[in-house]
Amino acid sequence: SDGSIRLHQMSSEHPLMQWNDSTSGQPITALQWALTRPAVFFVLDASSNIYIWDLLENDLLPVAKQTIPSENVLTMALLGEPGKTNGLLGIALAKESGEIDIQYVKKKWALP
Repeated sequence: SDGSIRLHQMSSEHPLMQWNDSTSGQPITALQWALTRPAVFFVLDASSNIYIWDLLENDLLPVAKQTIPSENVLTMALLGEPGKTNGLLGIALAKESGEIDIQYVKKKWALP
């Protein structure tokens, strides 16, 4: 609810990493690991901002932020095929109006 993200290992109750206030205090509504690139995850906040984290590039801050203008995005789901090397990774965004918007991610965040 405060924009904090914690990375846990299943065998420990203590986080390996913790990023406080990663969304400037906005609640996180969805977080999902990339299906095609293990070190990348995507975060959606309550203000319809998508943050891209690539832990191999920068483990302190997101490497990109994209605001989805004009309408409230309620949730997201990543689309792609694990193990495929074609570099296709998409994000399905569910908007408040009931519309679904699909956007493709740059290959640098999708390639294994």
